[in-house]
Amino acid sequence: MTDTSARLIALDWGTSTLRAWLLDGEGQILDHRHEPWGILHTPEGDFARAYQAVVGPWREAHPELPALACGMIGSRGGWQEVPYVAAPADANAIASGLVEIDTSIDRLSLVPGVMQHSDAETGALPNVMRGEETQLIGVMARHPELSKDSLLVMPGTHSKWARIEDERLVGFTTHMTGELYAVLREHSILGRPAHECQEEASETASLNAFDEGVKNALDAGSAGLSGQLFSVRSRVLADELSPATSLAYLSGLLIGEEVRSATATLGDTSRLRLALIGDDALCRRYARALAHFECPDVEIIHDASISGLMTIARHAGLTAAAR
Repeated sequence: MTDTSARLIALDWGTSTLRAWLLDGEGQILDHRHEPWGILHTPEGDFARAYQAVVGPWREAHPELPALACGMIGSRGGWQEVPYVAAPADANAIASGLVEIDTSIDRLSLVPGVMQHSDAETGALPNVMRGEETQLIGVMARHPELSKDSLLVMPGTHSKWARIEDERLVGFTTHMTGELYAVLREHSILGRPAHECQEEASETASLNAFDEGVKNALDAGSAGLSGQLFSVRSRVLADELSPATSLAYLSGLLIGEEVRSATATLGDTSRLRLALIGDDALCRRYARALAHFECPDVEIIHDASISGLMTIARHAGLTAAAR
């Protein structure tokens, strides 16, 4: 029998946005709010007031309902810093790391991030994620076939490549591809040709330029990314690249380098199930790049935050307490 009564107030409170949902026992949405009140844009920096504005009506109707939030709200710059749990980590470990805070209208549980410590033997450096762990838990809950041996890629400002084994996040890498693209586009000589160009490239021309960037990243060899970046400008000057497609080419270089670096770091990935998680348009760009690296069949999964929050709440016993 389907449980359609409210069981959880769930929030994904990130850097730029605040998303909140009222969920039933099956994780279905009964109501939702979406505000541009990320931790960097919360009105007057008052998290409690923003929380009350979003959750208040639900709380009045459901005074005993548990509330759970993931994302940067639990970071050092958020409402309260929640300690990271160490990788390898599964849903139980993450649920055990919840920190409860007083919001003035209720008690809110904050989801911890995950830290991968440095490893002198492998040369791995410390790495962290906060918010992505909830997406990963959600993907594994919705797609059990990806919970055994898989590589889950989350493109974005700081892209994550997460290695999954037996329902655990065992390791991950971070690539600042999105942020680097934005900086180079807006604050370097590489973005100037596109900004000064009055033409608009066709989708076909842009995709072709993107493919050229990916191929050049793949063939960079010892030159690496720093030895390839200036080609965004030099190829325009040599009339090998249209100014209108120069940013697509830059995107291909950066994403191609990310894929090359990540696959080299992770070793043989041929036996792993591979999936992309996130914005559809960006994931399609990554899928296109991965095809150049002999990964032609990649599943694209959209936002899994709700599923992740519901799964963590169940492991923490929060939804059972709401019955």
